[in-house]
Amino acid sequence: MNPLAWSYRSRYLAGFLVCAGLMGFALYAQYEMHLDPCPLCIFQRIAVCIMGLVFLIGGLHAPVRKGARATYAILATLGGAWGIATAGRHLWLQTLPADQVPACGPGLGYLFDAFPFMKMLKLAFTGSGECAKVEPILGVPMPGWTLLWFIILIAWAWMALRSSDRSPTSRAVQSATT
Repeated sequence: MNPLAWSYRSRYLAGFLVCAGLMGFALYAQYEMHLDPCPLCIFQRIAVCIMGLVFLIGGLHAPVRKGARATYAILATLGGAWGIATAGRHLWLQTLPADQVPACGPGLGYLFDAFPFMKMLKLAFTGSGECAKVEPILGVPMPGWTLLWFIILIAWAWMALRSSDRSPTSRAVQSATT
């Protein structure tokens, strides 16, 4: 079964399943591997959830018009761009020498409670010492994996625009009538 020949609906629902799997692994890493998420990890999770929601709604809706399909691809790209920016910042913090790593700051829950939204975002993206901790999985840090998946999912969303929603049986019927 060639994934490049899948329908728009199948591609978007597969994108949703990938996002659900990524979130499942994030929860496994948190609760089974005891890797507590830093604020940047949480923002990457939010980006995955946004993309997953766009893929789910787009897959259930399965619009026929190219403009509506492009809208879903743009929304998925916006969620993925947020994730790429966050993962890139996270990877940059992990490459800093030990003497340049920011001091550990308060958790994201405290930042939400104590500061206005924009100030909280600025403090969270400034990073903290916990964001610089490298926990490799198969030799690649977690934000490296999420960065890769954001790029793949954005490409997948745009590739779905080229799909045809006609099933093999409807193509056979159409070719038989012409």
